[in-house]
Amino acid sequence: MLEIVALSALTAFLAAVGNGAAGEMGKQLLLSTGALARRTMGRETPAPTRAEGWEALAGQMHARLAHDPQQASEWAALVRSLPEHATALSSLLAPSSLSSGTGLPPATRDFTNRQSVLRQLKREATRPYAGRPRVALLHGRPGIGTTAVALHLGAVCHAHFPDGQFYVDLRDASGENGPAPAAVLLRLLRQMGVEPDQVPPTESGREQLYRRLTAGRRALVVIDHASSVAQVRALVPATPHVFLLVVVSGPPFLLEAERVAVPALSDRYALKMVRKVAGQEQFARAKRQMPALLDRCGGNAYALKAAATRLLAEAAAAPAPAPDASGSHPLRLVDLVDPVDAVDPVRGTAQEACRRLRPETARLCRLTALGGWPSVSAHLAGAAADVTEEEAARMLAEAADAQLLEPLSDGRYRFRPEVRRHLADTAGPEHGIPECSAAVARTLGALLNRALHAAHAALPQSWRTEPAPAEGEAFRDEAEGVAVLAAEVGNLVRAVSVAEEYQHTTTALRLGRALWPLQLKAGYWDEVLPALRVAARCADENQPDSRTAGGLHFQLGHCLGELGRWEEADRAAQAAVACERAAGHVRGEASSVELLGLLNLHRWLYEAAYERFVDAENLYRRISPGQEGADDLPRALALSQRHQGRALRGTGRLAESRRLLETAADFFAQQGEAYNRARTLTDLAETLHDMGENDGALTKITEAERLLTPAAAPHLRYLAALRLRCEATR
Repeated sequence: MLEIVALSALTAFLAAVGNGAAGEMGKQLLLSTGALARRTMGRETPAPTRAEGWEALAGQMHARLAHDPQQASEWAALVRSLPEHATALSSLLAPSSLSSGTGLPPATRDFTNRQSVLRQLKREATRPYAGRPRVALLHGRPGIGTTAVALHLGAVCHAHFPDGQFYVDLRDASGENGPAPAAVLLRLLRQMGVEPDQVPPTESGREQLYRRLTAGRRALVVIDHASSVAQVRALVPATPHVFLLVVVSGPPFLLEAERVAVPALSDRYALKMVRKVAGQEQFARAKRQMPALLDRCGGNAYALKAAATRLLAEAAAAPAPAPDASGSHPLRLVDLVDPVDAVDPVRGTAQEACRRLRPETARLCRLTALGGWPSVSAHLAGAAADVTEEEAARMLAEAADAQLLEPLSDGRYRFRPEVRRHLADTAGPEHGIPECSAAVARTLGALLNRALHAAHAALPQSWRTEPAPAEGEAFRDEAEGVAVLAAEVGNLVRAVSVAEEYQHTTTALRLGRALWPLQLKAGYWDEVLPALRVAARCADENQPDSRTAGGLHFQLGHCLGELGRWEEADRAAQAAVACERAAGHVRGEASSVELLGLLNLHRWLYEAAYERFVDAENLYRRISPGQEGADDLPRALALSQRHQGRALRGTGRLAESRRLLETAADFFAQQGEAYNRARTLTDLAETLHDMGENDGALTKITEAERLLTPAAAPHLRYLAALRLRCEATR
């Protein structure tokens, strides 16, 4: 009986495969789909790059399937067996299944007034839809309390959003301009419960998934500390009951939204906030100083809270003064209300805090602020100030008590942007340019040392990572190495730009190379891309045609390819080939040519991919015994054979594909590489299935399953789906 897949189902399947090729198994499905598309069309069919391209391809294939029962059955089996990517996505799309993520952070207990602002936001969230997206842009001067308003809204309106509240804070980005739009979508999708291997690599794919997840839902999406309209444009909801709240610390940008300004607190509510934070007793004792305090803080919530906190701390530390003639107990707050900075309450508050701290603590804060680090640890601050980690930890705690820093959940801290800028601006006048430069150099050195140790632990056998330094903290194993790099990724990405700015060129390049394990092992492509762009450019300017330049262009090409930016990836990979060839580094050149093959493979350009893989093998074979890379040569050749086998399968040369894949699988078996053997057996099973040898394919599937641990759940689910395809067409 002829089984034809509905055109709508075929279109949806192809779009899902094209947009969702993240992770090894997503790519495996993409290649299988491409091979079947080629057989159906009878010619090379490059993978489309746009939604309309996938629709056109589906239409062309659907017309052919009506006259080809065998191909129709193949497509029906493939569509039915779409593995965990679609299964997990379907569960996310099911009613009442949208993850609420971690929700919004808790609202502050000292939230005061803002009733008119809250009314405006509630009005936008609940007004008649009338086809207009529900979007508000909440803005105000730094420290005025925009974030507090957003969190309070989520707390008091929780029942309005039963399908979840999702919060993404862009303040921890490593650059002044914040993360790119695709990276913002990535963060939001992760908040919505999408697993890493289910997140589409491209911005358009992520936007489509976001819209599918929010369709018909009642949810609140808060993007805090946005810095450009590009970051949030793709998040404007197309469904009636999703409310997007964009929070900007500073002037608003041009987003089609209800603009809601957060004004300064009036004196009445400013006093109320001080009373809440300091307590009624301390507030009464300082009552005579309140007019000067109000004038000093200018209705700025951050400045008021800092002043009230200091008031409370000073009262606790000082003996109670004698009552005056009226019977009250005044508290001297001369320093608290000095007009240090009448224009900017946040900077003025930071200046006051520095005056009240011990000089060594203020110095540590100023020197640490110079790098613009997304987060501050005792290790980083100790390097900046040239003190021990224990001393730095105590000073950071003191600074946090003085409101100069905010504590984070992982034991780190961060500066408010305006506070950090003030501290950095005053570091030079206070400590001198030489000391500031030395502090930045020490911090970069500490970050590089930590990154090199972590990268070596993560990839101890890789020639793309440096040997671990003789000094510094070593890490136990791959898992710890990757975890350390992941925890420090924001600072490492920032460090590449800081190193370039301060002309520490070699440090910038070495930091870029140390990011390789995050690309290869953890899939941190969005996060490391800005640093790789800087490092590759820096290498071209300072060390052109070198191994270092070739390695960085390779990393950049790999990263761009994982994100589906094919043309950019091609240029970077070709630059890597040219640099490695100029440097006489055969192994690096071969690896870069192999990358070009992989980029072609994932675009269904199977002939071109095969040619590049053959070129790479020929380069590898130029490495003689005793030369650099000779010890790794057998494994490199086995991987090249595997890639050639995959490409040949796509061209329809199945017997040749089978021979190469069997040879590669035997090598990995001899070497005891269970994971690579399982991957190759999966390729071999697909080739056997295409040849009609489904019993043999099922045997290979069983072998692969036995080699994998439960941690390889996506691969195991893919094999289960492949088993269904083989059984359906036996």
